[in-house]
Amino acid sequence: MTVRTERGRGMRPAAGLLALALSGGLLAGCASMPDSGSVNSVDSSQRADADAQVRVYGVPPRKNEQPLELVAGFLEATTSDDPGYDTARMYLAKNVKRQWDPSAETTVLSQTPQVRVESSGGDREQGFTVTLTGKQIAKVDAKHAYKPEERDYRARLHMAREDGEWRIDALDPGLVLGASEFQRIYRSVNKYYFAELGAGGNGGRARDVLVADPVYLRKRIDPVTSTVKALLDGPTTWLDPVAGTAFPTGTRLEDHRLSLDDSNALKVRLNDRAAGTNQEQCLRMAAQLLYTVQESAKITDVTLQRKDGSRLCALAKEQAKRYAPDQSPGRPDRQYFVDGQHRLVSLADSDDAPRRVPGPFGADGPLQLRSVAVDRSEYRAAAVSANGQSLYVAPLQGGAPLGEARLNVRGGTSAKTGLTAPSWDGLGDLWVADQDPERPRLLRLPGGTGTPEEVRVPGLDGGRITGLRVSADGVRIALLVTKGDRTVLKLGRVERHGSAERLSLSVQELRPVAPRLEDVTAVSWAGASRLLAAGSEQGGLQQVQYIETDGSQSNGSGLPGITGVRGVAASETPGRAPALVAEGEGGIVRLLPDTNWKLVGKEGSAPVYPG
Repeated sequence: MTVRTERGRGMRPAAGLLALALSGGLLAGCASMPDSGSVNSVDSSQRADADAQVRVYGVPPRKNEQPLELVAGFLEATTSDDPGYDTARMYLAKNVKRQWDPSAETTVLSQTPQVRVESSGGDREQGFTVTLTGKQIAKVDAKHAYKPEERDYRARLHMAREDGEWRIDALDPGLVLGASEFQRIYRSVNKYYFAELGAGGNGGRARDVLVADPVYLRKRIDPVTSTVKALLDGPTTWLDPVAGTAFPTGTRLEDHRLSLDDSNALKVRLNDRAAGTNQEQCLRMAAQLLYTVQESAKITDVTLQRKDGSRLCALAKEQAKRYAPDQSPGRPDRQYFVDGQHRLVSLADSDDAPRRVPGPFGADGPLQLRSVAVDRSEYRAAAVSANGQSLYVAPLQGGAPLGEARLNVRGGTSAKTGLTAPSWDGLGDLWVADQDPERPRLLRLPGGTGTPEEVRVPGLDGGRITGLRVSADGVRIALLVTKGDRTVLKLGRVERHGSAERLSLSVQELRPVAPRLEDVTAVSWAGASRLLAAGSEQGGLQQVQYIETDGSQSNGSGLPGITGVRGVAASETPGRAPALVAEGEGGIVRLLPDTNWKLVGKEGSAPVYPG
């Protein structure tokens, strides 16, 4: 049951907000229990986990409220769990009450904004100008996309008399929130769209691969419905060039509120824009919905309906796996690394010690290795020679030949020269970077064995790529970019143009995803929109941490400390809590769920999962 609290007569909480914690009925920010208001019963199937948390509601302005108090009350009311911000609008003049758009953008500050009130032109009767200042750390746009953006914040609003009371009559659209309030009010959700790989996208197979698109939505405002509405709005601006939706343009919900039934199934009634879709397109629409809604509620299947309630199609959770972001046929609990003799070994979650893999990179081979990448089917691997100058691709089978090097580069033998560790995308293509200071390049080998093709990366700003990991969907790439003595982590969008015969690739719109980390030594994908990185802030100690691909703070718990990390590996498979593997000062260590780091190889380097 969800309980709504309302302000009692003559009572004004010190914080300007009322909050009720459902676990035990604890009232916070209020002098006493309200003596009026209603208790509304809500269908339990509509409740997501977030609904069982503290609910906060704004307090209307008091009679004869002074300008400073009025602004403080307005800012507090914007942090409430009021779906339409009706209470916050009570602080606004009639001419702006309906025009104000709180969803236009959200500015996130390190703390609640500082407020300074001054007379307009020195005359109280002309009203007051109010200045809001603070330290901005991020912005959330109208499509709910989070973007780190640190700078000084300054904004103004104006207030004037209306019917004898002070009201705000001019203000910018959107909200401004302190970081703690933002974390309390909003939740990170992955929307899902289909990867668009152009004419060269490995045939038709790639059009059924979903890509995660993280956004921030309000936690306690009808989570299922708000999530579906956000999905129908289309991809965020950054992802849009490489992802598409199966929903026809203009598709909208017919119902104001969606809820799961007793069996955790969801029925979604759509407007006439979706009425003429065929079965294949409808199933793809259902897959997008199912993967997106499962971020907000446990769901078993989705049924799409026409406006009149007739059925378009239905898709069960098990059937939706054919659209999964990572469709790897390999074993998601198996890790790999290079042992002390520079050979490739594997390690499953249940193993206590690593084993040499069969084939030329392991038990049968004379080649010493610096780094490796195992393809997602675990049938073959790519390896960089110990001197960093040659790249080989060979099967993980006993008796298989090593073959000729697929790529040779010049350069010294240090880790900062030659080839980076390679990475496989989910399409079977192999990616690697040449760290040559005179001619740094990002390269792709089509099919893993094709002729290396240079991939343009505008936006490096004089830096060079010293590490990379490509996502399973093939449209996102995490890069370590080194410039001078600083290495930062950036995310790029892989765009494909041209025909299958003359395909041109580039990595566009690099964006920082860990702006506070100045020295990042390793990165791995760790989920649909999450990375695992080792790095340190200015003057701080190195730490291994989860990082969201939009640059926001991860909701994952902190990891136990470890020093001297040069490599990390995590599974990209969603819904698992697999082992983490790292190369530290003492060798290869592994972190299984609910345990601490444990040594699995006194000598070793370059840990990876398939990919």
